[in-house]
Amino acid sequence: MLTAAIIVFAIAAVGGLILASHVLRDKFAPWALSLLHALLGAVGLILLIMTLAEGAASQPVLVGFILLLIAALGGFFLVSFHARKRLPPKAIVVVHAGVAVIGFLTLLSAVL
Repeated sequence: MLTAAIIVFAIAAVGGLILASHVLRDKFAPWALSLLHALLGAVGLILLIMTLAEGAASQPVLVGFILLLIAALGGFFLVSFHARKRLPPKAIVVVHAGVAVIGFLTLLSAVL
C-alpha cells in the first residue's frame, strides 16, 4: 500500500504543479483540477492510514504522513480562498507545496 500511496501522491503532485503555476501567474486555478488534486491527496492519505494501521510502518512513513496531513490542511486553507473568489497568497501556495514535497520525499526514502 505504501507504493500505491507514493504513486497517487506523485500524480497529485503533477496536478499541484499546474495549480501552483496558475496562482503564481495571478490566475485562478481550474476548479476541476483542484478537486482532482484534493481527491488524490485524500486517497493517498487513506492509503497511508491503512499502512500505519497495519503496524509495520517505519518512522519515515509516520513523519511523511504527518507532513502530508499538514499540507492537506494548508490545501483546505487554499480552497477557502478559491471559494471566496480570491487568489490565495503566493507564500501560502509555496509553503503548501514545500511541505507536501518534503512529506513525499520522506515517504519515498522509506521505500528506497
